[in-house]
Amino acid sequence: MRPATAARGARTGHVVDEGPTMKRYILTGTPGAGKTTVLRLLARAGYAVVEEAATDVIARGQARGEREPWTDASFVDRVVALQREREREAGTRSEDVCFFDRSPICTHALSVYLDRPISAALSAELDRIAEAGTYRRRVFFLRNLGFCEPTAARRIDFAQSLEFERVHEESYRAFGYDLVDIPAATAHERVATILRTLRDSTD
Repeated sequence: MRPATAARGARTGHVVDEGPTMKRYILTGTPGAGKTTVLRLLARAGYAVVEEAATDVIARGQARGEREPWTDASFVDRVVALQREREREAGTRSEDVCFFDRSPICTHALSVYLDRPISAALSAELDRIAEAGTYRRRVFFLRNLGFCEPTAARRIDFAQSLEFERVHEESYRAFGYDLVDIPAATAHERVATILRTLRDSTD
């Protein structure tokens, strides 16, 4: 894959501070960084959570016989559609805080990493969440764990995962989000750091 600039298609400083009543926080980072484990612990602690869309799009595609769904031209738009569907569903819940495993900004980073143009659907979604202030400006960025174990939906090695991490960081910064580094640690320690940040934050 050729190196690409993560800021492609970004609208720097376009994040709106005034968001919806539910505070939507994003968990992001490279594949294999432990987001799913952290998300499950947050759910166990009583917080609303939303699972990652791309993993499920891949699983659904593979169940239909698609060996590598991410190579399909419609893959990114399918991820965008599922992310929006899940965001809407989350909006019907009564909790004050919701944690999202990735967001359309991650889908932007994915497009850049795959060296694909930013699709019209993704561009429209990026505009929508910026104008609506859908997600909180503060984003929890889970750093890599020093390794990356391949799975059916994650076929990259550790070196590639570090590049993916870099592209994600550039995309979030280009869109005006503030990253809270969550370094490698046990999942419980990382959850404690996230919740402590929320308690001490005015965001």
